[in-house]
Amino acid sequence: MIKTLIPQLKKGMVFSLFILASHSALAQSPLIVAHRAGTADAPENTLYAIKLAKENQADIIWLTVQLSKDNQVVLYRPSELKALTDKNGVVSDYSAKQLNKINAAYQFNKKNNIQLPLAETTIATLESVLKKYPDTEFYIDLKSPDANPDIQAEAIYTLLEKTNAFNNTRFYSTNNAFIKALAKRSDRINTFESRDETRTLLANNTMNHQCSTSTEEASKKRWYGFELHRKVEVIEKYTLGEARSPATLSWDKEAIDCFRKNGDAYIVLFGVNNINDYQFAKEIGADAVMVDSPQLFKK
Repeated sequence: MIKTLIPQLKKGMVFSLFILASHSALAQSPLIVAHRAGTADAPENTLYAIKLAKENQADIIWLTVQLSKDNQVVLYRPSELKALTDKNGVVSDYSAKQLNKINAAYQFNKKNNIQLPLAETTIATLESVLKKYPDTEFYIDLKSPDANPDIQAEAIYTLLEKTNAFNNTRFYSTNNAFIKALAKRSDRINTFESRDETRTLLANNTMNHQCSTSTEEASKKRWYGFELHRKVEVIEKYTLGEARSPATLSWDKEAIDCFRKNGDAYIVLFGVNNINDYQFAKEIGADAVMVDSPQLFKK
C-alpha cells in the first residue's frame, strides 16, 4: 500500500509545481529601459550606445538631451562638456553642427583604453536619432540647465512634427517647468507626471500608508518614473522647531496599487541594476525598469 501511495503523491506534487511554475512564467515581465542608452555598456547618449542597446534587446531607449546654441535638441547629460569630452564649456555655447564634431566618448575611451568609431560617438541631434530609428520607443529626459522652457518646448514640437515621432517619444524632467511648457505647447507631446507629484504620492503611501491619488482625469493613462529606492530627508515640524532624519522611499505592491487606484498608471522604476531588484519589480507589478547595462539583462 505504501509503495502505491508514494508514487501518486509524487505525481501530485510534480503536477502542482508545474502549475505554479507555469503561472509564474505567465506573470508580466517589466520592459527593459536602457538608461542613457546603456551607460554601463557604452559611451552614454551616443549612436554607438543606442545601436548596442538594441542589439542587447532593450525594449526602450532612455536619452538625455539639452538645447544647443542654435536651439537644436542634442544628446548630452552633464552640465559641463569636460565631463565626457575633451572640450570645455556648456552645450549652449556651441551650435549643433559644432557639437557633432565633439567626441562624446573621449573620457570613456581613456578609461577603457579603447578607440570607438568617432562617427558614432559625437554629440548627435535628437532629430538624427529619430530619423534613424523611427520604430524605436524613446524616453527623453530634458536636462538643459539654462534653456528657456517655452523655447525648448517649441523646438521639441517642431522636431516631433518634422520626424513624425509624437507616438514613439515620451518626455521626462526633474524640472517641472519643462514638462508644463510641453503640455502648454501641445497635448500631442507625451510626458511623464511631474517628479514632485510622484515623490509626494510615494512618500504618503510608504510612510503614512495613505493613498492620496487624485480622482481628476481618472480615465487618462498616467506615466510615473521614480527610483526603486530613494534616500530622502524627512522634516518634522514642531511648535518649537523641527527635526530632520534620513529615510528611504521604496516601492512595494501597496504603492503600485495605490498609483493605479484611480486610473490606468504606467510605472517605470529607476536604478534596477541587478537580477534580484528586477525580480522584485516584476513581483510588485512594475511596467518597466531602467537599467544601466542592457547587456546584463539580455537573458
